[in-house]
Amino acid sequence: MSQNQKGFTLIESLLVLSIFMIISSITVFSLKPQHTVIEDAAFLTQLQADLLYAQQYAISHQHEVSVVFMPNQYIYYMYLRTELPPIVERNYSTNFYLNEGTIPLNFKFLHDGNVNKFGSFFIQTKNKNYQLTFLIGKGRFYVKER
Repeated sequence: MSQNQKGFTLIESLLVLSIFMIISSITVFSLKPQHTVIEDAAFLTQLQADLLYAQQYAISHQHEVSVVFMPNQYIYYMYLRTELPPIVERNYSTNFYLNEGTIPLNFKFLHDGNVNKFGSFFIQTKNKNYQLTFLIGKGRFYVKER
């Protein structure tokens, strides 16, 4: 037998493998909080895009567009009239809770893009609270963290 054998022993291989598993498990657990941040951002971005779409639809078609949130069913939709199919119908995660504020969870974009009611409602997630505010005139709105 020669003294210069190449390769690793079983103990060395198991040691390297266990170190690799420990490092990879730390990485996986550190990514979990990022998931909720990404989910929050995706929901808020999608909601803003849908509201802008409804506003632009109202302006371009010269019709009122109703926006209705159903927080018990985790869905919101936008429609011209109830007998027609909705323009937008979107389900959202059960991790989001919508609460009325100074504006109810149903309002309309008028044919000129303004809202028929102005004020705020609240979006609560597991870690953060947000406030969606509609301003007087021109139907502008913004979302801010509370």
